[in-house]
This record gives sequence, C-alpha cells and structure tokens, in this order.
Amino acid sequence: MVGGTPIKEGEIRNYPHEEWVKPFQYNVTAGTAYSKFLEGLRNGRIYGTYCGRCGHVFVPPKMYCPYCFKPVDGWVEVRDEGTVITAVASYISGTREPLKEPRIVGVIKLDVPGKEFSEHRFPPGIMHYLCVDPEDVKSMKVFGMRVKARWKPANQRTGGSVLDIECFEPVR
Repeated sequence: MVGGTPIKEGEIRNYPHEEWVKPFQYNVTAGTAYSKFLEGLRNGRIYGTYCGRCGHVFVPPKMYCPYCFKPVDGWVEVRDEGTVITAVASYISGTREPLKEPRIVGVIKLDVPGKEFSEHRFPPGIMHYLCVDPEDVKSMKVFGMRVKARWKPANQRTGGSVLDIECFEPVR
C-alpha cells in the first residue's frame, strides 16, 4: 500500500466522543482587518474593505485583494441587510452533537450602499444563523428572502465574534 499502513480487522477501537475531544484554549491576534471588523460588530456596524481596481468588496475584510494581488483601497460600511443566497437546516451542532430542533444557517448577500453587483460577481456575503421557520428552508421559500441582522443588545456585545449578531431575520 502506498502512503500508509493497512489496518487489520480488530485493530480499530471505537472511542466515545468525549474521550478524544479535548478542550483547547487559543489566543489569536485579530490583526488590522479583523480588529476593525470586530469593533464594528460591537458598535452594531458591519465593515468591509474594497478593491478599486476590480470592484470587489470583502466581508469579512481582507487587507489584500485575492483577485488583483494588491493592497485594498479602503474601508466601506456594509448594510446589515441583504438577500439569502443559500440555506440549510442542520440537526447537528457546530460541536457535532445532535440537535432536537434544527439550526438554520445561510449565506446572506449583504447590501453595499453605492455599489451594484452583477449576477456573476458575488458581493460581500456572510454565513450566519437565520431566524426563519425550518419549513421555509424545506419549501425553498427562504431563497431570495430579504433579511436583516438581529443584533444582541449593545450592553451584551463583546466585539469578540460575529455572534454579536444573533441571527438574520426576515424583513417585515
């Protein structure tokens, strides 16, 4: 066998999930782009960066355009409203535990004031929880739905994660 050692019958042991998952603590520096992005979230704003050469807007922000290979030209405030591009009802948590009620996760194409994007150029988007009925996912009603961020109360926002936004809910 190339690239490994074959495993013989009986050599595999099924370890319970709790025995092999160990909690780890990490300290990571956010850097220039993510620091401003996270600070914006704490203040109820979504910031991205833009490339003046190719017109792309990046959320979360990038410091270099991955298309032009040059530094981005600046910052732009992106609206906390957009359109659902895709969504899924997940019965498995982010830590792989089964869920009794599904979590709805989707990709939201965010609106950028003063910018228009063609069908072939995806504007800034964010993957996040959607506060919609799971039936709206099954029936595909959620696709193309207009949604808006539901922010945590200002005194509960930490600026430490995208979870300062509880979810995106339908615009009524």
